Amino acid sequence: MLLTVSHTSRYRYDQPVPYALQRLRLWPVTGPGQIVRNWAVEIDDAAIETSYSDGFGNRTALVRHKAVAEEIVIHARGEVETENRNGVYGFGSGMPPAWVYERETELTHGGEAVAALAEEAAGEVDRLVMLHALMHRIHARMAYEPGTTSVATDAEAALVAGRGVCQDHSHIFIAACRRLGIPARYVSGYLMMPGVDRQTASHAWAEAFDENLGWIGFDAANAICPDESYVRLAVGLDYRFAAPIVGIRAGAAAETLAVEISVAQ
Repeated sequence: MLLTVSHTSRYRYDQPVPYALQRLRLWPVTGPGQIVRNWAVEIDDAAIETSYSDGFGNRTALVRHKAVAEEIVIHARGEVETENRNGVYGFGSGMPPAWVYERETELTHGGEAVAALAEEAAGEVDRLVMLHALMHRIHARMAYEPGTTSVATDAEAALVAGRGVCQDHSHIFIAACRRLGIPARYVSGYLMMPGVDRQTASHAWAEAFDENLGWIGFDAANAICPDESYVRLAVGLDYRFAAPIVGIRAGAAAETLAVEISVAQ
């Protein structure tokens, strides 16, 4: 399937910003399940200081903004050909090794609720059956309610609250997997949703490692394994390691962010 993606992030400020620095992970790469046919990222009135492949294999750029008047606009767009692999990404480049993704982070912290969820899943003997069951348990217990959590909400807090967005579903899945000794990682990207022309956020899901199949994707927010409707951008230990855009700025200006994303065939 050939997907056309357009992603615009518009940062507005109530007063001029003297300096801003952003890290962008906005370049999908060709790999198992997708071929990038063309892609471009445009940043208004800014310079890319450096670009590199980070320790997780993500194409990354550092962008410096000088004397921002009242707005920063970043456009990413292109075409990606995708394939339905029933969620199986495979072994990929093998960088870094799978055991790196067993490390708990601040956002994948697991307390009593995550431990109980992992213990329920551990009752399944077959790993694939267990992972699918875990995905469906999370989907059943977590209502999808934007605005109820933030980028700082950890897995335990989201599970206890019983509501959140795809970031929270993914963190809970990852936290439970790591509690079970299964490497798991966070994936940021895009999802084509039939009947939805405009989206206000990118998508996220999780991948767990299987020694026979490699990495396998699980989208607990939608209770499915990623198919040809998904485009992957970046992977990491959690949201902070795979977020499409993060940054810092100088000054006391208040910031508002508007995101417009379209994914179409």
